[in-house]
Amino acid sequence: MGQIVATYDLMPESTEVDLNKVIETISTVIPTGVKILEARILPVAFGLMKVNVGFDINDSDESVGSTLEDALHGIDGIENVECVSQTVC
Repeated sequence: MGQIVATYDLMPESTEVDLNKVIETISTVIPTGVKILEARILPVAFGLMKVNVGFDINDSDESVGSTLEDALHGIDGIENVECVSQTVC
């Protein structure tokens, strides 16, 4: 087992979602063994923004990836969560 570095895009339900609040919430919902490396707000199109967040994931628990994605989906205002990159260290 090792470490995984993964990047996720979190797409909001609308342009009205406070993405700074979403970033603050992420640290309260991620499972044990996951650390936030970086979180930033990036443009998508036509005024829509997304949260792009990098995680350092300890994969000693094989279900940590699905637990993380479930937690991210549970954040108020988030419509879609997509893993956009993943590297095993």
